[in-house]
Amino acid sequence: MSEPRSYSRGTNVAARLLGEQVRVARRERRWSEADLAERIGVSRATLQKIEKGDPSVTLGIAFEACTILGIPLLGADDTDAQALHSRHIADRLALLPKRIRRPRPVSDEF
Repeated sequence: MSEPRSYSRGTNVAARLLGEQVRVARRERRWSEADLAERIGVSRATLQKIEKGDPSVTLGIAFEACTILGIPLLGADDTDAQALHSRHIADRLALLPKRIRRPRPVSDEF
């Protein structure tokens, strides 16, 4: 059996914050855990993991919960800002190398 993966403090804080937002939005809509889990297409236990901030839950499932609840993701509520951000990322990627290779060891013996 493999050891559980450890996550950085920043990852744990972000996952916990996302989980709290999901829990608040679900309760504001007066949905039970079972209701939201069914809408997402996951088990109630998986939804509980999301709400507790368990970083092992897949990103797609967590994002789906946010989308269903109307929680904005990465500026997704503002299409102009999202397009600008996407162009900015594309510009940055264009300046970076397409492939990253490990450096070859340099032999200084002549």
